[in-house]
Amino acid sequence: MSKEYISDIQEIIEQIVQFTRDRDWDQFHNGKDLALALSIEAFLWKKPEDVCIEKVKEELADIMNYAFLIADKYQLDIKDIILSKLAKNAEKYPVDKSKGNAKKYTEL
Repeated sequence: MSKEYISDIQEIIEQIVQFTRDRDWDQFHNGKDLALALSIEAFLWKKPEDVCIEKVKEELADIMNYAFLIADKYQLDIKDIILSKLAKNAEKYPVDKSKGNAKKYTEL
């Protein structure tokens, strides 16, 4: 990941945080409520054929906003937590066992 990309993410987070601070919404943004809001936004459609790309873009932006707010609230480094989780998943889902397979790691 380039440094430019990381600084772009930091800029986005700062703008989201400022947006919520300007509106005094921090009082409503505890970890639990942010996670609930994120999960509600994630259930946009029920069937693949229901996809509207414009709606997906809007909802994905909402999901990312909530995810970034959670990361900011708990002072988490987004790059670090994503790369760490990818490394853990790589151990649980080795390519030779999981490629083209949707089984859970405990079933491989």
